Amino acid sequence: MTLDVSDPKINEAYLKVRDDKSETNWLLLDYESDISNTLQLTKTGTGGLAELSEHLDESKGSYAYARVSFSNDKESKREKFILVSWIGSRCKIMRKARMTVHLATVKEVLRAYSIEVAAQEKDDLKEDPIVKRLRKAGGASYDGI
Repeated sequence: MTLDVSDPKINEAYLKVRDDKSETNWLLLDYESDISNTLQLTKTGTGGLAELSEHLDESKGSYAYARVSFSNDKESKREKFILVSWIGSRCKIMRKARMTVHLATVKEVLRAYSIEVAAQEKDDLKEDPIVKRLRKAGGASYDGI
C-alpha cells in the first residue's frame, strides 16, 4: 500500500509551479488506475484554480498543487501555495481510504504550502474563500480581513 511518487515529471512540475518566472500555476496528480498506488502527473496549467477545477474527475481521487496570487493592498501582491486533496463524489470507497494514508507521502513531495484544501465539490476551489483562508494563514492583515 506504499505510494509511488517516483516519476520525475512530478518534481519538475512542482518546481515550475513554485517558480515565479513560470506561467505554470497548478499541477494535477492522479493514480495510474483504480487499483494502482502510483501517482502520475496528469496535467499542468496556467489558468489558476478555475482551470484546475475543470480537470477534476468526479469518479477519481486526486491531488493538486497550486500557486494563488492575490493583493493585500494597492501596492502589494502575494503568492501563496495550496495543496488540494480531491475526492470526487463517485470516487470508490477503497480509493478514499487509501488517499488518507497516502496524503503523508504526497506532503513530502509537494512540501511547501500555506494551506491544505480538502475538496469534494468543484466549488471548494473557488478563489475568494481560498484567498480569505490564505490571508488568515499569512499573519498580519492591514485591510481588516
